[in-house]
Order: sequence, then structure tokens, then C-alpha cells
Amino acid sequence: MSNAESSLLVVGSVAFDSVETHTDKRVEVLGGAASFVSVAAGFLSPSPVRLIGVVGDDFPAAHTAFLEQQRVDLAGLERVTGRTFRWSGVYSPDFSTRTTLDTQLNVFQDFRPKLPAAWKSSDYVFLANIDPVLQLSVLEQAARPKFVACDTMNFWISGKRPELLRLLERVDMLLLNDEEARQLSGQSNLPAAARAIRAMGPRAVVIKRGDAGALLFHEDGVFSAPAFPIENVIDPTGAGDSFAGGFMGWLARIGNTSPQSIRTAMILGSVLASFSVEDFSLDRFRRLDISEIRERFAAFVDLVHFEKIKI
Repeated sequence: MSNAESSLLVVGSVAFDSVETHTDKRVEVLGGAASFVSVAAGFLSPSPVRLIGVVGDDFPAAHTAFLEQQRVDLAGLERVTGRTFRWSGVYSPDFSTRTTLDTQLNVFQDFRPKLPAAWKSSDYVFLANIDPVLQLSVLEQAARPKFVACDTMNFWISGKRPELLRLLERVDMLLLNDEEARQLSGQSNLPAAARAIRAMGPRAVVIKRGDAGALLFHEDGVFSAPAFPIENVIDPTGAGDSFAGGFMGWLARIGNTSPQSIRTAMILGSVLASFSVEDFSLDRFRRLDISEIRERFAAFVDLVHFEKIKI
């Protein structure tokens, strides 16, 4: 059952990425966590996804047009004088490691998220990986969202831990990778790490494990969402953010956060992530339609289905 009234707000970075993998390289293509989350969510969200971010005056009209075509509302995208955030990196041949070559915050350095008045009542909020001080400032502007999820990284866990802990008291779900979960919790065992993180505030924790899928720890127990086996991975840069987009887009579409809805959202997150890695930047999403999403979702059902028998 969809809920046409549900709205989704996404806050994070919009950037230019320069990426090199063993297959090819791309220079200054559209990237940034908020871009991937918003576009992925747009395939499922019942209304255009509300993006809060900042770009410089070098951000091309073609990128703006693409985002709008993908059902992303840019009323909250600030355009200021200066250069857009830039990141460049290179992946090892097996994609197991990624080396950052350069990070230029540029206009993102002075980013202070401002919610348009009409967006303060957004039902679902996703706080992409930015300074927890800024993530908190968004929640201080929002009026009681139904569900708040956030992402973080090792840089904030070590450098802004007190601020991050204050944020975790106010969110419903935290998404992070296995290394970050161990760092935040001080526990090497992932179930123990998730238990410790849930004690910090979030009702649910999603631990992303790359091509091993993702684990959900919540009040209904533990749920594992596999990564769809992709034979020809091109660029995994936005996979985690695309997962978050599929996840949040489904919750906004269904209009509730029941344990079953959360589990379905996990699978749809994996579906969107599986498409994102099939090309550089957001290019796979340019030629993706809902019928392909339905088809791969059905393939996920087959992937994890087995008969329950008495042993």
C-alpha cells in the first residue's frame, strides 16, 4: 500500500567525482552522496525527492536537468559563487580497496543546510555522510519526521565522536560499514557491535559489507540482504548511497516502518545498489526503468528462497 502523502528529504553532498578503475576512468562526472541517494530513491518515492545541498557556479545545467528528470526536487539546492566539491580516487583491480587521491571541499566547506519552510514537515529524512554537527542542525529545523536515518564514516567517528553520539540519540537508524561499526562500538564481533550501537540510540543498525551484502539489526531480530551477484562491476563509488536511496524510497512509498517494510526496503536497497555499480557515476540510472527494478527484485526473491523443511 503506497502513501502518496509521504515525503522524503535527503541532505548531503553534490560533487564532481574523478574515478579510475581497472576498466576505465572518468573525470569530473556527477557524484556526491546526496546525488546517489536522491536519484535511487526517486525510482520508488511517491513524490519528488527533496534534496538539500550546495554547488558552485561551475555546476552545469545538464546535471541540474538530469536530477530534475529523475524526480529530484532542487528547491533546496544552494548555488553559490565558487567551485563545486570535488573528489578523486582509484580502486584496486578487485575493488577491495579505494585510495583517495584528492578532496577539494570548495563551496561545501561552508555548507550550512537550510530547509525551505515547506520542507520542515518532511515525513522521512536521510542524513547522508556529512559532519554530524550539520546533520544535527537539520533535525533541529525539521518538525517531527516519522523516520530519520543517517550515514557516517570513520573520520567523524574519531574526530567528532561527542557530536555523533548526540546525533545518534535522535535518529531511528544508522547505516555504516563493518569497519566503522567496529570502530564506533569498540566491538570486533558485528552482532555485538550492533547491540552496542543500538544502545546509543538508533532502533535499527544497518551494517554494509560491500559485495557481501548488508545486515540489519533491529527490534525484530537480524536480517541479511545479499548483494546481487554482478559479473561485470564497473564503478562501486555510489553503491552504499544507492542502497540508502532504495531503502528510504521504499519506506516513503509504503508509508510505514513496520519490521516487514524495513526488510523489504533492505532488498530494494540492494536492488538499486546492484544497478549503480554497472556503470560510472549515475549513468546506469539514466537508462534504468521501474520494470528492470521489478525484474531484479523478483530475481532477489529467487536468490534467497529456500524450502522450509523439518530436519
